[in-house]
Amino acid sequence: MSPDPIRVLFVCTGNSARSQIAEALLRDFGSADFEVFSAGTEPKGVNPYTVRVLAEIDVDWSGAWSKSVNEFLGQPFDYVITVCDRARQTCPVFPGRHESLHWDLADPAEVGGSEETRLDAFRRTRTEVATRLRPFVELARRARRESPAPA
Repeated sequence: MSPDPIRVLFVCTGNSARSQIAEALLRDFGSADFEVFSAGTEPKGVNPYTVRVLAEIDVDWSGAWSKSVNEFLGQPFDYVITVCDRARQTCPVFPGRHESLHWDLADPAEVGGSEETRLDAFRRTRTEVATRLRPFVELARRARRESPAPA
């Protein structure tokens, strides 16, 4: 019998870029070992640049939508990862035992300028999230293997 998937929630303010990119990449990197969600403390809609930079690496995120963190209240997670300082300050408490992690990522949606400048900001965020996720995936899998089985 295979263990339950590792449940992860990424939280940011708008759930438009950083947390969406993290959700998409972890779904891609983590396969069936992870059940992944993202939400915002003040959801704004998925930024079109988020969808574009994910499509550049063959991740179809065109059907994604922004969700409120309130939709996940009362649900258990193994990891709750905030990806901006504002979300960390306002993130509700989730039940049960879980790891709370914080990755303070710059908001690519705040970058102005030409389309190419804005796309580059989203690409940088995608790269930074991928760089953080690769070791996270391995550590979370190892922690799951080493955790005692429920009685």
